[in-house]
Amino acid sequence: MAGLVVLVALTGCKENYSNGEKVGTLIEFASKGVIWDSWEGRLNMTQTGMNTGGEPFQFSFDNDRNDQDSLVKLLYQAQIDGWKVKIKYHAVWGFKNFFKNRGETDYFVDDVTVLDRDFANVMRHLNDGNRNGRVVDTVWVVIDKSQIKK
Repeated sequence: MAGLVVLVALTGCKENYSNGEKVGTLIEFASKGVIWDSWEGRLNMTQTGMNTGGEPFQFSFDNDRNDQDSLVKLLYQAQIDGWKVKIKYHAVWGFKNFFKNRGETDYFVDDVTVLDRDFANVMRHLNDGNRNGRVVDTVWVVIDKSQIKK
């Protein structure tokens, strides 16, 4: 019976439990850990430039991979400069990260794409003499006349 439980637990582990992409700006990115050091981050997710509600997306770089130095450098620079990025990730399930030796979370970065290098600098066109501007975001306001106090 115990062997069956162990067999089910080990075969129930999955490396690619889910795959996805998240878009936003980094609010934390650091190397940390007590026993195993890993790169950990939190992404403030955005939609068309506006922050979404809810908790930030927490992710890790997989310690079992040694080919991600360029992605770590890119995300580190994105945090410093406030770039908007898209993170492709996969999540593991079961005992694939039981001891947290691969990273603190079960969401591991596969790829990073910079979407906007000037995302945090909305006033950049005023400084270079170009006063035409550009659309950064669109906000729709709906006024319900029945809610207006007279």
